Amino acid sequence: MTDFEWSSKYLAKHPFKTAGIVLFLVGRYLFAAFFLYGFWHKLVKDWLWTDIMHGHFTERLGELTPGSFQALYLEHFAIPLAMPIAWIVTVGELIIGISLVLGLAVRANAAFALFLVLNFAAGGYYNLTLPPFMVYSVLLMIFPSGHWLGMDRKLHEKHPDSLWFR
Repeated sequence: MTDFEWSSKYLAKHPFKTAGIVLFLVGRYLFAAFFLYGFWHKLVKDWLWTDIMHGHFTERLGELTPGSFQALYLEHFAIPLAMPIAWIVTVGELIIGISLVLGLAVRANAAFALFLVLNFAAGGYYNLTLPPFMVYSVLLMIFPSGHWLGMDRKLHEKHPDSLWFR
C-alpha cells in the first residue's frame, strides 16, 4: 500500500484504491480534529493550572460501583496524579493532533492516541464514542497514511531503520 502516489496517471489507474485512501485520510484529519479540540478545550478551561481534572475524577468515582476496576483506577492512580495526568492528556492531545495533521510519526501517535483512549475507558469514562476511536487508532497503526499524505514517507526514506516513520 505504500506505492500510492498523487499523480493523475496513478489516480486514473487505481480509482477505488484512491477513493479508499482519500476516505481514510479524511478520517485521519477528523481524528486529528478531535484531539486538537480536546487540547483547546482543556487549555482555555484552565485544566493545566487548576484542579478541574481532579474534580472530574472525584465526581466520576462517586458514580462508579465501589471496588470496580474503574473505581480502583481512579482512587489509586488517577485522583492522586490528577495534575500530571491533566498535563499528559492535554499536551498529548496537542502532539497527536498536530502529528496526524502533518502525517508525522502517524503510527506512533496513533498508539499514543489508543493509550489515551484506553485510559479514558479505564477511568470509567467509557461511552459509545470510544470503540470507534480505538478501532481507528489501530487502523492508523496498520495503514501507512503518513506515507500517503504527510512527512512520514520522506523521513522514512531518509531514516529507513527508524520505527517512527514506518
